[in-house]
Amino acid sequence: MTELNYQQHIFSGTRAALIAELKQALRPKRFQHVLRVEQTAISLAQANGVDIEKASIAGLIHDYAKQRPDEDFLAAITAYHLPAELRQYGNAIWHGVVGAELIKRELHIYDEDVLNAVRHHTTGAVYMTPLEQIVYMADYIEPARDFPGVNAARKLTAENLGAGVAFQAQHTLQYLVAHSLAVYPASLDTYNAWVPRYAEELK
Repeated sequence: MTELNYQQHIFSGTRAALIAELKQALRPKRFQHVLRVEQTAISLAQANGVDIEKASIAGLIHDYAKQRPDEDFLAAITAYHLPAELRQYGNAIWHGVVGAELIKRELHIYDEDVLNAVRHHTTGAVYMTPLEQIVYMADYIEPARDFPGVNAARKLTAENLGAGVAFQAQHTLQYLVAHSLAVYPASLDTYNAWVPRYAEELK
């Protein structure tokens, strides 16, 4: 396991201090997931020339708000003047988009690349920095993930990070449609931006 000595002051404390915050915020199963996502994100960062401290922090905090009550998110949407249409969705969307605002205020992390990696880790976005792409994929392919296509996603991501993003965008949309679930507009925008671009790699 890669354990970093944080030096960039993105988070005011040590990695151990950040992990202690997460242990308080999350139930054990979710806490173990974020540790795996962190390590996967670090590996992808090393392979793609991305800052590993940012990858560590973003990987750890991506689910910081995941187990908060709905009332917290609804209050934050109002308090922080977020788009009212967010109210139509639920935790799957809120814990990223709204969770980033809670992280900013509670963990005092203000780096926008790190915060955007949290905001977009479930929905994707039309444009994602390499760090955002890494957290999006690390959450999807961390070692405990077990679903049809995950090994193909891992292989593709190792070969081409952007193609991995396209794979996830495609398969997420297929899943939502197959289960008659609402599609958050950003997820459709992500599909349109990434899937045609990597059509050859997805064949």
